[in-house]
Amino acid sequence: MTLFVDVRNMVRWTAETGPEAIIAGMSRYIEDDFRRWESFDKIARVGSHTPFGVIELMPTSDGETYAFKYVNGHPSNPARGFQTVSAFGALADVSNGYPVFLAEMTLLTALRTAATSAMVARALARPGSRRLALIGAGSQSEFQALGMRAALGIREVAVWDTDPAAMAKLARNLEPLGFDVHVAASGREAVRGADVVTTCTADKARATVLSADWIEPGVHVNAIGGDCPGKTELDPTILLRDDVEVFVEFPPQTRIEGEIQAMPADFPVTELWQVLTGRAPGRTSPSQVTVFDSVGFAIEDLSALRYVRDAVRGTPWVDDIDLVAEPEDPKDLFGMVSAFSPIPS
Repeated sequence: MTLFVDVRNMVRWTAETGPEAIIAGMSRYIEDDFRRWESFDKIARVGSHTPFGVIELMPTSDGETYAFKYVNGHPSNPARGFQTVSAFGALADVSNGYPVFLAEMTLLTALRTAATSAMVARALARPGSRRLALIGAGSQSEFQALGMRAALGIREVAVWDTDPAAMAKLARNLEPLGFDVHVAASGREAVRGADVVTTCTADKARATVLSADWIEPGVHVNAIGGDCPGKTELDPTILLRDDVEVFVEFPPQTRIEGEIQAMPADFPVTELWQVLTGRAPGRTSPSQVTVFDSVGFAIEDLSALRYVRDAVRGTPWVDDIDLVAEPEDPKDLFGMVSAFSPIPS
């Protein structure tokens, strides 16, 4: 049997456990897997791009467990009554190839993305960070705020979005959770005085939602919205500043999909796993500007799936499904059918 967490159970588990607690715990799983980065197979995700959006497969394996995620990104979906992103994922046992865990990953991807942001902020944001600016108040925004509180203790949030209803939604969701939310009149106002700036917009375009002259010394920029070719959020001159260091997950994928897609092929970046293992420096001074050029990577999905599997095993939030055909004789698959076939007259 294969363990299965559907949407209903993912929602129940998240609500009863608490998304902030999940993000905190999941970020530790992700960090542990980044520390053993060299044990994983790593390839850039496989994407099918259309005028409507993109559908992607994200596989990886550490030699014992194989994982993949199916995910789409369709920026125009909300206007048609659909989610921008939907996803599901699986874990399989490498020794026999059997799927052992299957889960929805639309909600889980939001938790995983926030958990990755939290892990990176612990490593790169300056000590004592207290104020978060959110540029974009869509589906990711509340999770990002919870991730930064879990990682850094941040409770002050300023938000800017071109959609006033989205900003009102964010304030309505976060204020009962103990956040002090300021709805800004512009992006510039939102980022003024921020310790961490998270950009999380959905439009598939080379946009500039964060300008270079808004960047203050010492800020950590968590750029999570640029995640496919032709989609960026930052003023490119930010990346070229002398006081800026850019950190990435997997360079071959980020150079295609991230903020650095517009930079030369030899543009210098630092891989996060090297920072976490002490092979490369992270933040080197309180005034340095750190940029996490995040596109999402398959190892993070494996970590998230492992975390959920371990958390829900033996609870009411998981079901068994009969996903693998297992005939009594492994060589007689047809026998499973013939046993139920009518006998010819």
